[in-house]
Amino acid sequence: MTTLPGLLRDIASCRECEAYLPRGPRPVIRASAGSRILIAGQAPGRKVHESGVPWDDASGKRLREWLGVDASSFYDAGNFAIVPMGFCYPGTGANGDLPPRPECSRLWHPRLLPLLENVKLVLAVGGYAQAYHLPERKRTLTETVAAWREYLPMAMPLPHPSPRNQMWLARNPWFAAELLPELKKRVAGALAK
Repeated sequence: MTTLPGLLRDIASCRECEAYLPRGPRPVIRASAGSRILIAGQAPGRKVHESGVPWDDASGKRLREWLGVDASSFYDAGNFAIVPMGFCYPGTGANGDLPPRPECSRLWHPRLLPLLENVKLVLAVGGYAQAYHLPERKRTLTETVAAWREYLPMAMPLPHPSPRNQMWLARNPWFAAELLPELKKRVAGALAK
């Protein structure tokens, strides 16, 4: 039987898609058996690849603001499991970072996610995570996030908190007015139990 610490060690030494990674493998993931909230994002960016710390960039700062938590609480694996769809930086394409490599969700997620038995809330950040974690995802990311109430109480879809998404946030004021207060409330509730 696989234990979570053993599986995390196996993930840390994974080289499955090494030939496709321009900067080589460096899986970035955090989880513990006690994690109460699962943050499922896309894949580490270049800065996170270099530091080895998930969400260690402007996107992470905004995400922590959205959640209403400080860095200490955010990086406590007893609070948050940070399990992106791809664990390694996939490189850059013409329009930003490339999509997450598919190997992680095929090889590791089916073995890892069942070991996170205390997760009370899944935050599906971005389209790739939403496609994997949300049943009956809508046609677009905006439609999926706008339908956030349909995924409660187990999950909440979020756009990527990248500074590049300023236009999306400006065009969708309901996100800050309606979804973010509920997100903060549900995060606080999950962490209080």
